[in-house]
Amino acid sequence: SNNNNGSSNQLLVRGAEQALDQMKYEIAQEFGVQLGADATARANGSVGGEITKRLVSLAEQQLGGGVTR
Repeated sequence: SNNNNGSSNQLLVRGAEQALDQMKYEIAQEFGVQLGADATARANGSVGGEITKRLVSLAEQQLGGGVTR
């Protein structure tokens, strides 16, 4: 099934969308990126890549019992 915003990404956890959106805008602000249709693919991609890094880090902390290397 597809949601209405044109994205094929489906969230596995209900309620995660708001947290991910907040993370996206915080990262964009940190990087000085203005999100939206006028943003370059490179700018949008840098934000997406950072989201992925942070989500992996969070997962590693969860799996490792909160121990960071």
